[in-house]
Amino acid sequence: MAKNEPSKWRRIPKMSFSSKDLSRRMKRVEGASIKHARRFIFKRLDNFREVRRRIALWVLAIGIIIGATGLQYLWYQNNYRTTANATGGTYAEAVLGPVDTLNPIFAKSSAEETVGELLFSRLVTYDKSGRLNYDLADSMNVSPDGKTYSFTIRPDARWDDGSYVRARDVVFTVNVLKDPASRSTITGWDNVIAKEIDSRTVAFELPAVYAAFPHALRFLPILPEHILRDVEPAALREDAFSSKPTGSGPFTLRLLQEVDAANGREIIHLAKSDSYFKGTPKLDRVQLHVYQNIDAIKRALNTSEVNAATDLTVTDSNAINTERYAVEHRPVNSGVYALMNTTSPVLQDKKVRQALQAGTDTKDVRSTLSKDLPQLYLPFIDNQISGNIPVAPVYDVVRANQLLDEAGWVKEGTVRMKGGQPLTLSVVTTKNNDFETALEILAKQWRTLGVTVTTNIVDPSDQSQNVVQKVLQPRQYDVLLYQLTIGGDPDVYAYWHSSQAASGLNFSNYTNPISDDALVSARSRVEADLRNAKYTTFANQWLADAPAIGLYQATMQYVHTKSIHAVSDDFMLVSSADRYGDIRFWSVGDRMVFATP
Repeated sequence: MAKNEPSKWRRIPKMSFSSKDLSRRMKRVEGASIKHARRFIFKRLDNFREVRRRIALWVLAIGIIIGATGLQYLWYQNNYRTTANATGGTYAEAVLGPVDTLNPIFAKSSAEETVGELLFSRLVTYDKSGRLNYDLADSMNVSPDGKTYSFTIRPDARWDDGSYVRARDVVFTVNVLKDPASRSTITGWDNVIAKEIDSRTVAFELPAVYAAFPHALRFLPILPEHILRDVEPAALREDAFSSKPTGSGPFTLRLLQEVDAANGREIIHLAKSDSYFKGTPKLDRVQLHVYQNIDAIKRALNTSEVNAATDLTVTDSNAINTERYAVEHRPVNSGVYALMNTTSPVLQDKKVRQALQAGTDTKDVRSTLSKDLPQLYLPFIDNQISGNIPVAPVYDVVRANQLLDEAGWVKEGTVRMKGGQPLTLSVVTTKNNDFETALEILAKQWRTLGVTVTTNIVDPSDQSQNVVQKVLQPRQYDVLLYQLTIGGDPDVYAYWHSSQAASGLNFSNYTNPISDDALVSARSRVEADLRNAKYTTFANQWLADAPAIGLYQATMQYVHTKSIHAVSDDFMLVSSADRYGDIRFWSVGDRMVFATP
């Protein structure tokens, strides 16, 4: 090919266009189209008219089939679809403050205790049946002499920062509690020695056999040794850990939001822990809205600031709008008692105490507060002992008056007198709508017996009243209407043994050698039958001596929107904090899913 000759592929062919030729072609196309339309459409319309009825019937039949299929799908979809709890979402609960710390060993308020439950783990916890089960621990061993308890920690338990929970963390926590400089609110560990056997095994050495010891571990939140080991016990409360803790629980701290500092209004934002050893919770977030009083919590429910609350009294929960909220009354292992100061001049006489016992209609107290309050007439929860359980005292006004007559208190008009002095009782209770209502009922019943009753309501949150130092410790009352936390074991030594009178938690100053012996024997033996027999002996003596009157078993009032799926119906609570035992399964809202065979 010559260099100057253009290649053939680059040549552009010559093109020509004729409008006349295009017009002729379009006319031929038009003619052919009209010809085919006449032949295949217009000439066959008559045939369509003949078969249109059949076509209509076929169309109707197909429509019926399609409609029937759709109806069948709607009618029978419940056979293969079901409602399941939704995943994700936010649960917002109102809790009673204040919040001064997020370190669980300093918790005092309900809000601080709630944070400790969600951020930190324990060696053991209570399961849905109310019995002890493992949490951080996966096994327990008791020495033959019953004085040493060894626990093995789960291999997969981690702190929020990824470090493993180990035996040294448990030892560190116990040693902090034993140091008075820490000023911890958790007490009773002074005589317990915690030892690290290996990285995953910790042993507790007790000075004597104590059958209820495993229950004490339920209230021992474990702290991270690798973070706090260089902090002096006296400086722990003020350390940064108290506002930004690292835990091993089902949730982690996201943010502590201050809403209204003047009124103590805060929101504690928590996020689910993806590394939680029992499994990631269904909820994405938990918000704890902190309020300073019950009225503020009720307002929050009314304005939908929160979708749940638990710190309400029975009286307060009766006013909740049940169209918007579900209200559940869950019994807990605590009892409300009229504690009689057996050292006061009037109540030193057992017959006077027995008269008050016989003249108190506890059923009236319970029914006035709520139909859901369980009866409680023993010094512990009724189901904690079995066998020959003593019967409840009978309400008998005639018997009550007879006993007072025998004690020398003669009725003059409407008042009983002795030696020129009226039978007067000073009854004290703490500020609480339920307690105040119960106090009014007791005062009314006792006045019908001829007793002059003076009442006093003290506020524990009012520092100027100093309830502990001015009322409880000096026993400045004849009768104290108060709630006692009993727990998962019937060991009530702290409330009724004579060694705890005067300055301990024995607010009745009750002393009896038979009761003392039964309480000591029961807590120092691990045989279930023997313990049961000892507690039965104690209960019989306690009822005969009448140092207190059991009014009712306490309940947790759980208020929540009806879209919340939280504490299961069969969950038995030892304390209100145990409601979080299955929080990893809680959810807000529902979703439709296909049922599996």
